[in-house]
Amino acid sequence: MQYVQGMSQPSDPSRRPSRARAASDPPESAAGSRAAAQRLKMRHELAAAAMELFATKGYEATTVDEIAAAAGIARRTFFRHFRSKEEAIFPDHDETLVRAEAVLNAAPAHEHPLDTVCRGIKEVMRMYAASPAVSVERYRLTREVPTLREREIASVARYERLFTRYLLGHFDERDHHDGNDDPLLAEVAASAVVTAHNHVLRRWLRAGGQGDVETQLDHAFAIVRDTFGRGIGAGRSPHGRSATAAPSATGHGEVLVTVARTDAPLDEVMRTIRRALADGQG
Repeated sequence: MQYVQGMSQPSDPSRRPSRARAASDPPESAAGSRAAAQRLKMRHELAAAAMELFATKGYEATTVDEIAAAAGIARRTFFRHFRSKEEAIFPDHDETLVRAEAVLNAAPAHEHPLDTVCRGIKEVMRMYAASPAVSVERYRLTREVPTLREREIASVARYERLFTRYLLGHFDERDHHDGNDDPLLAEVAASAVVTAHNHVLRRWLRAGGQGDVETQLDHAFAIVRDTFGRGIGAGRSPHGRSATAAPSATGHGEVLVTVARTDAPLDEVMRTIRRALADGQG
């Protein structure tokens, strides 16, 4: 199998994600930009106040009134920005999701969609890397408070749905038959990209936010592309119709199940998968 750099366009154009803003749309007004910047500033101030109180008083003992008072605003103003106190320590996820989607929407036609997804999820890592100390403290809190951990898991699930939808948008799920496993590979690859990102992120957070996290992420993505990306599109013609696949491109439709420790290095996990694949083809 060869890693395919050029990809066919989605077989169903209506499935392609819509662009956040058409080229003919007018730019956002200066007043609107200022309002958005002020809103984001306030969200960050509330998040900082919440984080400090959680660290000093504990999560359960901290109230919304105390967070609002620490930020110098009224309780009702707090609820204009966040629906709950646990939401207050995740002020950037909505904005980051928009930025990640913008990367997908602006992808050049020649770019492999898996590469596009890797670029998109880098926006998430950059969000954490922009404030290492805050990110490390947030990670500590989410490990200690089940409610916060559930909130973080829900946020991660939004990214995974976005990237899965993008990859599946390039392939017709109804066109999954012998010789064309693109829909399956697309969904598995989207999960692999998110898993690789989260693995690198957790390792970086456990190290106190030290190290070149973007280089580590590029290395992890290279492993994902080598493991999954080569097969996507290998069984399709330039016009999106199925083509005769090379004997090595598809196996026999069997299911591969592997077991790995959750704390195992990503390289080791991928080696386990590759060995299992090789054994299955032998």
